[in-house]
Amino acid sequence: METIHQQDLLDRNSVDFLPINGTDYIELYVGNALQSAHYFQQAFGFQPLAMAGLETGLADRESFVVVQGKIRLVLTSPLHGGTAIGAHIDRHGDGVQAIALWVDDATSAYEETVKRGAEPYMTPRKEQDDAGAVVRSGIHTYGETVHLFVERKDYHGVFLPGYVAWQPASIPEDIGLKYIDHMVGNVGWNEMDTWVKFYERVMGFNTIATFDDQDISTDYTALMSKVMSNGNGRIKFPINEPAKGKRKSQVEEYLDFYDGPGVQHIAVATDHILDTVRQLRDRGVSFLQVPATYYDQLLERVGMIDEDLHDLRELGILVDRDDEGYLLQIFTQPIVPRPTLFFEIIQRKGARSFGKGNFKALFEAIERAQMLRGTL
Repeated sequence: METIHQQDLLDRNSVDFLPINGTDYIELYVGNALQSAHYFQQAFGFQPLAMAGLETGLADRESFVVVQGKIRLVLTSPLHGGTAIGAHIDRHGDGVQAIALWVDDATSAYEETVKRGAEPYMTPRKEQDDAGAVVRSGIHTYGETVHLFVERKDYHGVFLPGYVAWQPASIPEDIGLKYIDHMVGNVGWNEMDTWVKFYERVMGFNTIATFDDQDISTDYTALMSKVMSNGNGRIKFPINEPAKGKRKSQVEEYLDFYDGPGVQHIAVATDHILDTVRQLRDRGVSFLQVPATYYDQLLERVGMIDEDLHDLRELGILVDRDDEGYLLQIFTQPIVPRPTLFFEIIQRKGARSFGKGNFKALFEAIERAQMLRGTL
């Protein structure tokens, strides 16, 4: 059964030993960083920000940084064979390697998490150039995903030391994406609670929502999920694991093709989802489609909403309501060759939940896509 914990996370009895200001950036290891950056610009409306590579003194990798609202994506590719980056891509395909968190003190963040049991990834290091200094550190999490802690209060450059401004000739308009609402991680059988305890113990997060296999199931597949949030609620990490079903679930499919745990999807927020989704569709982004019958009793289920039902039906946007309002959401098809990473577009109108009322329709849509791939 779903449970949503309503306590104000800021009023916890314990001191927040890991204060986080927000998501600093997400780094994806990809086969071709320049082409990936071009895709995110042309399809998703990201703006070019910075780059690093041979021109800036890097010999092993090339990275392009794109930005929209508060969202920064770093697309990184190796420049030679036999690298750790290349091995990551060979094993997982294109995918998220690092979730970087913006903190005021990267050294303290590292020390507090490591002493609570985190495996070190990057000891605190000071990086500087003419624009100032950044301190970064990092820890391992599920699979080969890492969390970096980024302290940039003494830096005024374009992105990080070692990067220069990137200004291609053609810059498409943005589509109104604002910030990262949440990021979902898929872990293996019976591993969800292990990682829930990790985020509680090591990073001081709380469980704010729980979904079991009765909440998230269809005739064929099932999964379980818990949503972790930091003290101020700016970082939310749902953690999924498979549950027993008649067929292979979407989490099992992900684990097979990603070859282990990793980030399943990135939810990005907009204030105008109808406009945003129209632009995405016009730019060639494909979405999961729910049956037309989903909309037949939508207003009876969610009550009065501002949007026109015809527009929602045309675009395939889902709606759900909780005690504080409602939300609108839609999910892309996988944006990489393997059926792994995808994006969610979400607009919140008061709701703080995650669309439980849409789970059945959504996962049946995913199953139809799995059938086409022959992996259900």
